[in-house]
Amino acid sequence: MTEKVKIAIPLIPKRPGCYLMKDKDDKVIYVGKAKNLYNRVSQYFLRPQVGKVQAMVSHVDHFETIITKTDKEAFILEHNLIHEYYPRYNILLKDGKHYPYIALKKKNDPYLKIARNDKDRNYYYFGPFPTSSYAYKVIDLLNKIFPTRKCRNIPNTPCLYYHMGMCLGPCINRIDEKTNDELFENIKTFLEGRNDKVIKELKDKMLEASEKQEYEKAQDIKVTLDAIEHVLDKQGVENKDHVSRDVFGFTSRDGYLSIAILTYRRGILLGKEAYIVEEFGDINEQVSTLIFQYYETHSKPSEILLNSEYIAKEIAEILDVKINFVSKGNLMELVEMASLNARQSLDSHFMSARLSDDNNALLEELGRRINIDTPYRIELFDNSHIQGDSPVGAMVVFVNGEPLKKMYRKFNIEGKEKRDDYASMKEVMRRRYSRLKENNESMPDLILTDGGLGQVHAGVEVIDELELSIPVYGLFKNDKHQTKGLIDKDGNVISLDDNKPLFFLLVRMQDEVHRFAISFHHQKRNKNLTKSILDDIEGLGAKRQQIIRDHYLDIDELRRATVEELSQYVPEEVAVRIHQKVNSSK
Repeated sequence: MTEKVKIAIPLIPKRPGCYLMKDKDDKVIYVGKAKNLYNRVSQYFLRPQVGKVQAMVSHVDHFETIITKTDKEAFILEHNLIHEYYPRYNILLKDGKHYPYIALKKKNDPYLKIARNDKDRNYYYFGPFPTSSYAYKVIDLLNKIFPTRKCRNIPNTPCLYYHMGMCLGPCINRIDEKTNDELFENIKTFLEGRNDKVIKELKDKMLEASEKQEYEKAQDIKVTLDAIEHVLDKQGVENKDHVSRDVFGFTSRDGYLSIAILTYRRGILLGKEAYIVEEFGDINEQVSTLIFQYYETHSKPSEILLNSEYIAKEIAEILDVKINFVSKGNLMELVEMASLNARQSLDSHFMSARLSDDNNALLEELGRRINIDTPYRIELFDNSHIQGDSPVGAMVVFVNGEPLKKMYRKFNIEGKEKRDDYASMKEVMRRRYSRLKENNESMPDLILTDGGLGQVHAGVEVIDELELSIPVYGLFKNDKHQTKGLIDKDGNVISLDDNKPLFFLLVRMQDEVHRFAISFHHQKRNKNLTKSILDDIEGLGAKRQQIIRDHYLDIDELRRATVEELSQYVPEEVAVRIHQKVNSSK
């Protein structure tokens, strides 16, 4: 903490506003907002920090505060300041694209096109479509079903579509207003999800063509029906209330935050978008800021649906749209679906990020960091059980940074202390390496355990007992169960914050051994298990227990979940009880 900061802290006002962290060159490196500037800014310097926050604080030479009248003003000011300075530690959504709409011309001859905004009142709009290919597929389908004008500019002579009966031919025919209005309403009705009439008419025509032995025509109609089914499947779920809403779900893991948005228009799910950003500071405030950023470039629906009361209050004053905070009922299922998409997107990000990196170069860097020869062959271990039930061990092998599945091994835990993870780790590793030693088989260059110092000590004890020389390290997690780096037998932590490619490589390995252990455990576990760590939690009945089990496949995933994340599935007070119980059982 610099002398300037020490002097300034007692002078910080206890009022709402924004703060600007600056480095020694007076450059703004972070902008934040607070309901109470003193409480927020002082905690950066008076409390211990970790990770990116610690890195930011270490570069702060001085700071500046700006008082506002209300929280809403602070929110807007923060947004403006971020876009003025683009500070290095502020996280921004990188995708600023406008989603496409399907635009249907209201007057004269109906005409369909793709539009990037919904401002022209001469058109009826359906969307936006987060996945633009769906919008183009829908237009192609509508142009095939309905005799719409296909030409952007009306020609002087009829085109092929007219001769095929797929256009009314406004270029040579005067189409009466009633016909145009009827065509417009039919297309509009289809776009709003009321497709039964169109589908029935097409099926009748297909049957009629088949009876007349016009098989080619019947096949063409079948292709159209298949296309309708495909498009409707892609659109997904239809809500009977026909409300246009955006549904937000979020999750965090190992220093990264994932937000998923399900886009419903007139009750129809048009698609999903997911954003992955680095986590920084308070997750609720970061999600609020990212939602605000999202609507800079995307149209607002009639309603925003989420399951965080804090975030709902934060953005309610800023966005001129209905904010619906839910904790139960049918709408809760939509939030759960959004949250599940957020989790899957984040898992996919960890599994696919940096796949183009040079694995051999990363392994060489790993060897340098832990002072061993390049570990071209790495074996990773993990155990899985629920309160000692159906305990199993698993091992995966990575050679040159790639999984070698034929060398994977499963272990049924046979020891008496089945709840003792350290005893289980020793049993599994002893069986693995005594067998390799007896058969004079090659050994790995590095052993990694999915756990902390205790797991490392268990591994080292076995390696020493067998008189082998294999380095053993653990994949270290912080108090939030986020993977931060490696830990050696002496408790020294090797951070990977400065090397993202190496971090992602090791996390992919960690995910793989975890997946393999969990899948084996699920195969073995009795499906009629009735007693679990989730039992006896007040407010957590059978239905809510099942929701938690569906989203968190094992105790480690559940321990990583924050109260805020759990609150998306159960009421906040129940989420607190779950969080306390699963973390007190370690």
